[in-house]
Amino acid sequence: MLRLVMLAGLLALVSLAANAQTPEQRMPICLACHGATGVSKMEGVPSLGGMPRNYVLVQLILFRENRRVAAPMNALMAGLSDDDLQATADLVAQLPPPVPEAQTTDANDTVTQQGQALAIKYHCLSCHGSDLAGHGQIPRIAGQREEYLLKSLTGYKNNTRAAYQPAMIEAVQGVDDSEIATLAKFVSLFH
Repeated sequence: MLRLVMLAGLLALVSLAANAQTPEQRMPICLACHGATGVSKMEGVPSLGGMPRNYVLVQLILFRENRRVAAPMNALMAGLSDDDLQATADLVAQLPPPVPEAQTTDANDTVTQQGQALAIKYHCLSCHGSDLAGHGQIPRIAGQREEYLLKSLTGYKNNTRAAYQPAMIEAVQGVDDSEIATLAKFVSLFH
């Protein structure tokens, strides 16, 4: 039943997108899933706030060309011009970054200490930056949804998530599952 509701919602979004002529008109369709301010509340859907323009542009191209597969995104990007994708990336890049809720429990202090050590060990800060805000074609991961990070890191490790650069696939090969879980939690709380 839930799948039927989701499918109906997807079809409605694709129908709305087909009638939207400009990236500005399509943006509410994007934000319906990715969150009104670019902070997703939907499981499996990443927050887009604070993403670098060039990263967003590459991802939109990958979706349009079906090199990265997520049915809603592939359908929404189908047939859009390079100019449309560039304008959409510009709009997304203007969204404010997510700000995780402040949590000061002892468990989170432990996650912070362990997560920082793992982020250094596995060179997360080298590519994503000391603030994990990304740059250029490297995504912002700070404050991203925990379950999305966990799924992404696991997908890179298992080589089931497409990457336009092999860096992430290589970076996570030596990371065990408990470390991936700690990194996902740490990065989701990072601000």
